[in-house]
Amino acid sequence: MRRTRSTTRKNHVRAALAGLAAFLGLVVLGALVPTAAHARAPEALATGLHIEDGRLVEGNGNDFVMRGVNHAHTWYPGETQSLADIKAFGANTVRVVLSNGHRWTKNSAEDVAAVIARCKANRLICVLEVHDTTGYAEETAAATLDQAADYWIGLKDVLAGQEDYVVINIGNEPWGNTNPAGWTDPTIAAVKKLRGAGFTHTVMVDAPNWGQDWQGVMRANARAVYDADPTGNLIFSIHMYSVFDTAAEITDYLNAFVNAGLPLLIGEFGGPADQYGDPDEDTMMAAAQRLDLGYLAWSWSGNTDPVLDLVIDFDPGRLSSWGQRVFNGADGIARTAKEATVFGGGTPGDTQAPTAPGTPAASAVAATSVTLTWTAATDNVGVAGYDVVRVGGGSESTVAASTTNTATLTGLTAATAYTFAVYARDAAGNRSARSATVNVTTEDGSSPGTACSVGYRVTNEWPGGFQGEITLRNTGAAVISGWRLVFAFADGQTVSNMWGGTPTQSGATVSVAAASYTSTIPASGSVTVGFTAVRGGVNTAPTAFALNGATCATT
Repeated sequence: MRRTRSTTRKNHVRAALAGLAAFLGLVVLGALVPTAAHARAPEALATGLHIEDGRLVEGNGNDFVMRGVNHAHTWYPGETQSLADIKAFGANTVRVVLSNGHRWTKNSAEDVAAVIARCKANRLICVLEVHDTTGYAEETAAATLDQAADYWIGLKDVLAGQEDYVVINIGNEPWGNTNPAGWTDPTIAAVKKLRGAGFTHTVMVDAPNWGQDWQGVMRANARAVYDADPTGNLIFSIHMYSVFDTAAEITDYLNAFVNAGLPLLIGEFGGPADQYGDPDEDTMMAAAQRLDLGYLAWSWSGNTDPVLDLVIDFDPGRLSSWGQRVFNGADGIARTAKEATVFGGGTPGDTQAPTAPGTPAASAVAATSVTLTWTAATDNVGVAGYDVVRVGGGSESTVAASTTNTATLTGLTAATAYTFAVYARDAAGNRSARSATVNVTTEDGSSPGTACSVGYRVTNEWPGGFQGEITLRNTGAAVISGWRLVFAFADGQTVSNMWGGTPTQSGATVSVAAASYTSTIPASGSVTVGFTAVRGGVNTAPTAFALNGATCATT
C-alpha cells in the first residue's frame, strides 16, 4: 500500500487555516530574541556537521545549505536505487523515513547502517527520522519522542563516527493539533536524553501541529529548546503545506528564526494544491534561497496520492510536474544545491575543468518531453555530472542534471522550439565549456487516438456524501499533454469539491479539465483526481469515461 503525507494531518488543515490569523497576531516575538550564549564545555562541541552562529556548517566551518528531498525508505526498503537517482538530479541531502517499530516495521541497525553507506556512496548528507511519532496526542497509534530517543540510543554503534554525514531528526511531526503546548517539554527531554547518551551529532526537531506550527508553539519556545541543548548543535524543522499559502506567512515565519539567530530549515514542503489549499512553493523556495536556509521536498515517490510524487513509480525517467518544479525550476535543486565538501568537492589542487561534452542528440520527441544523449566528457580526476541548459535570447537556464550522458526533459510546451546544450562538472566544482547546441521542436500534442484507462473508486462515505478517486492512465506510447475527462453519474450525485482537476457538471454529466500539475500524463504513466460529492441513498459508480473524446477502458 502506498503511503501519503499524513492523511490525518491533512484532515486538520482546515483548523490550521482557521487559526493562522491568531498565530500571526499572538505569537510573542520576544521569545525568539537571542540571549547571552551559555557556556558549553569545549569537549561537548561537535567535530562534524554542527551549528555555528545560527547556521549549519561542516566540520571545516564551510556553510552547508540542504537542498534535497524526502524518501520513504521504511515503506519501500527495496527501492535502494533511489538514493543514486536523487543524487543524479543534483540533490545534496536526503531525508530518510525510518521506523522504530512502534507503528511500522522496525528498521534494524544493519538496515540503517546500509542506508548511511548508500548515502555516503552517493555523496549525500543523510537526515534520518523516526516517522512513528507523527501526530502524537492526536494520532492514537503514534510513538512518543522518548521512545524515538530510545531507538536512536539503540543505534549508537551505527551512528558513532558519522557526525560528518548524518543528522538525527528525532521524530517526524511529533505532535498533532491537540494541546500542542505539550510539545515543548518532551522535545527538551528527548534532546537531553540523546546528549546524555553521548551523541554530538546535529539534532533536528520538528514542529507540532503536524509539523506546520500554525499555533506558533515551536516559534515561541524555540529559544528555550535550543538553550536546553548543552552542545548548541540543534536545528529546527518547519513543514510547509497548505497552512503556508501566502508569501507573508512564509517570510514572516522564516525571518523570525533568522532574525533571532536560531537555525531553521524547511524539512518538508509541498506545492500542488489539494482540497485544503494551495501552498506557495515559489515563495518557500525563493525565500530559502535568499536566506540561505535548507529545504527538503516531499517526496521522491510512493505516495498514496501521487500528486506529491516527484517521480512516478520510483522511475527517474518519469519526472512529475511537481518534480520538474523542485529539481529544475527557479531556485530549484539543480540550480542551487552545493555538494558537501566532506565528499571532496573543492579539494585544493584540482583546478582542471572537464572537456566539453559532445553535441546532444534528441530522441523520443513528444509534445511535452524529449530525451537528450551526448558523448561523455573526460576529466583528469573524474566527471561528477552534467547540467543541461536551455539557451535563448543571449541567456541560459538549467533545466536538468544527470550523472550519466543522457537526460529526459519533461514539462515542455507543445509545438515549441527549444535550444539545449550541456556542461560537464567534476567533484571539485570545475565546469567545462558548453557543448554545441541542439534545436528541438516539440510535437503539437493534438493528434487523435488517445489510449487510456480509468480507475474509479469510492474512498470514504457518510450519510449524504462521499469521497472518490479517479486514476487516469495513459496506455499509449505518446505523452498526453492537456486533457479533459467526461463521465456521467447514474444516481444524481453532484461533485462539491475536486483536486487534481476542475469540474463542470451539467445534470448527470461531469466534465473535468486538468489542473496545471496533472496536465501531463507520460506514456504508461498516470495521474489521480480526488473529489467529494453529494449523494442520495444509492451511489452507483460511473461505467463509461472519455478522455479527450476517446473512450477509455475501465479498471
